[in-house]
Amino acid sequence: MLAKFLTLLRYVFTHAETTRQNQTDIRELQRDVIHLAVEMEKLRSEIRFGKETERGEREKQMLLLENVLLRFEKRLPAPTSGRDAK
Repeated sequence: MLAKFLTLLRYVFTHAETTRQNQTDIRELQRDVIHLAVEMEKLRSEIRFGKETERGEREKQMLLLENVLLRFEKRLPAPTSGRDAK
């Protein structure tokens, strides 16, 4: 009877220690998940900022190209009458 009691007591202490370790592991995993969520939000913000920057750069390039084309058109001679005018 004493052997069964000691076995049961050992079983309870073993599971109590395992439960404490599991709780510690769970808290650590929860911190990791929170950290991961924060890092993902930072990455999302960086991607959004990158897209906005790229869009601004594309708009600037289009305006520069339009400016160059307008300057080039001003340099062209006026159309003359003849074959080109028909």
